[in-house]
Amino acid sequence: MTIHQNLIAGEWTGTNGTENINPSDTNEVVGLYASASAQDVTDAIAAAKAAFPAWSRSGILERHTILKKAGDEILARKDELGALLAREEGKTLPEAIGETIRAAQIFEFFAGEALRLAGEVVPSVRPNIGVEITREPLGVIGIITPWNFPIAIPAWKIAPALCYGNTVVFKPADLVPGCSWAIVDILHRAGLPKGVLNLVMGKGSVVGQAMLDSPVLSGITFTGSVGTGKRVALSSVEHGRKYQLEMGGKNPMVVLDDADPTVAVEAAANSAFFSTGQRCTASSRLIVTEGIHDRFVAALTEKLKTLNVDNAMKAGTHIGPVVDAKQLKTDTDYIEIGRQEGAKLAFGGELVSRDTPGFYLQPTLFTEATNQMRISREEIFGPVASVIRVKDYEEALATANDTPFGLSSGIATTSLKHATHFKRNAEAGMVMVNLPTAGVDFHVPFGGRKGSSFGPREQGKYAAEFFTTVKTAYTLA
Repeated sequence: MTIHQNLIAGEWTGTNGTENINPSDTNEVVGLYASASAQDVTDAIAAAKAAFPAWSRSGILERHTILKKAGDEILARKDELGALLAREEGKTLPEAIGETIRAAQIFEFFAGEALRLAGEVVPSVRPNIGVEITREPLGVIGIITPWNFPIAIPAWKIAPALCYGNTVVFKPADLVPGCSWAIVDILHRAGLPKGVLNLVMGKGSVVGQAMLDSPVLSGITFTGSVGTGKRVALSSVEHGRKYQLEMGGKNPMVVLDDADPTVAVEAAANSAFFSTGQRCTASSRLIVTEGIHDRFVAALTEKLKTLNVDNAMKAGTHIGPVVDAKQLKTDTDYIEIGRQEGAKLAFGGELVSRDTPGFYLQPTLFTEATNQMRISREEIFGPVASVIRVKDYEEALATANDTPFGLSSGIATTSLKHATHFKRNAEAGMVMVNLPTAGVDFHVPFGGRKGSSFGPREQGKYAAEFFTTVKTAYTLA
């Protein structure tokens, strides 16, 4: 089997291959992917630094053309790349193809942004002086991405970094190197100069740590766990570099008495269980008012009975496997914690067997939970959700905001008054009304507050806030 190598200074390198295992069929090796050493990371950073002067001053049409070409190829190969994503991460094939299309759209968007780069010319308060305000690339950017969106998250970090003239050292999650390797290969063949984009695959303890230790990186953009995010922040403060963090979530979905039951159940099921609950925007706290509580639980339970857990590549699968054995143990440990805390297991919670060996877990629903339980406070990152009964809207809002996180927040209601109030008062970076808490557009800002995010927003034109630095220039007429 061919070893997919790291890309450093425009050259493919690396001979030691690590197996990429299919969580839907643990007998299948998706591919072999090289593991970088700390020295490889140092070399990649040096290559990016050497390439920065020329790339940062490259023409906007060159950047546009490369990003557009990459987006076009991703879209043309959406079925192939979607299948790769489903095989390495466990996301169902339709979801995986949808994510691949989104990655293509992100590259298309930033190809356009490269042609829309602009500044300001303003008058000075002093006579005969002109003022120009421009944005310039930040420098060498370290990019560290998670395993749950193997193609979309790399796209929404790499595309703006290149669009605004930065050079990149990119470390994907070691569980899912396949889609990341494919993106880098596509961009490499699209005409990126040597050293502009460098790929260093491998363990976070080696590759990630070498990036954190580097004084050369001008910025690090990271998506992952809260614990690792804190380490990124501490190291960045030490080295005086810019950093951007997207971390955990414990997102609420509020269901009020006046909600349309069908809309509420569909939004809750999608939020909590699709993508195997492995989304930072997933809703694992379903906060339901008394008047609709019993009907909602009954309807949601019936809905869960219809969801098929199976191989991600199989037609008719609604929920694929958990990504690996470690995450599966985390999920089952929290299910046991929920039982011990006194929550009622209303549905699921059991491992299931299928035609192929994989990490299959039933969607799991707890009722009679409180907002003080660990299953309501800590991010599980699996297909596990808890129903919390509340008296009215006021208690629902207070409960929704009572969390150390603040990424996404949702409400199901037909009341314009409550929807409007919730949008204004939900302590989250993104608010959804009668929609799942997961699922955002590629051209608008993504991010949260409190323990979920730090730094400028990602995606859309707001990405410029992280990937550029502002310069103010004065000229005497």
